[in-house]
Amino acid sequence: MLTLHIANKNLSSWSLRPWLLLKILGVPFHEVVETFSSYGGNGHSYEKFRRFSPTGLVPCLKDGELLIWDSLAICEHIAEAYPAAWPQNKSARVWARSATAEMHSGFQALRTQCPMNCSPQAPLAVIDAELSKDLARIVELWENGLQSFAGPFLAGNRFTTVDAFFAPVAIRIHHYQLPVSTPCQAWIARILALPALQKWIDAARREIEPAR
Repeated sequence: MLTLHIANKNLSSWSLRPWLLLKILGVPFHEVVETFSSYGGNGHSYEKFRRFSPTGLVPCLKDGELLIWDSLAICEHIAEAYPAAWPQNKSARVWARSATAEMHSGFQALRTQCPMNCSPQAPLAVIDAELSKDLARIVELWENGLQSFAGPFLAGNRFTTVDAFFAPVAIRIHHYQLPVSTPCQAWIARILALPALQKWIDAARREIEPAR
């Protein structure tokens, strides 16, 4: 049985990515939620998370004696046993890997200005040049995938790792009411309607509900 260590569902976009891929693929795993030491983020959680993660970060996957401590590495490890994690078509697979890697390392303005939050947020008063640049690239990238591989998912007719990596972006765009094209909005609606993602969002909102 795989064991996936994640953090607060309302805050940890990186935890969501492999969690959602495992759920959509139907891979059994044991989920361990390791909450941040302070709710605003992981700045004070390093030593706490070092108990299970060599980087002091989440997510971290344990597979028997193997330890995988980066979201993209985790998804690649999953794909070794479950090839459906990537598209079967080679062109789609090459595109999906490139787009996933771009998400893994990019879009800093979006990350900074629109922190992960699974509840609706107030629209941004100003969308600055850097965030506009990120949004334009996201639209370009998504439309390219949807048009090239005929949808309804980013790299073809089924959910794969690239959809998992952009799922937190779907949450951000929807909840901060950021402007994107109609095809992108349709993909966002499809992703947000996934039962597995709805389950994550429901759990995330319960984290921040006031005690009764």
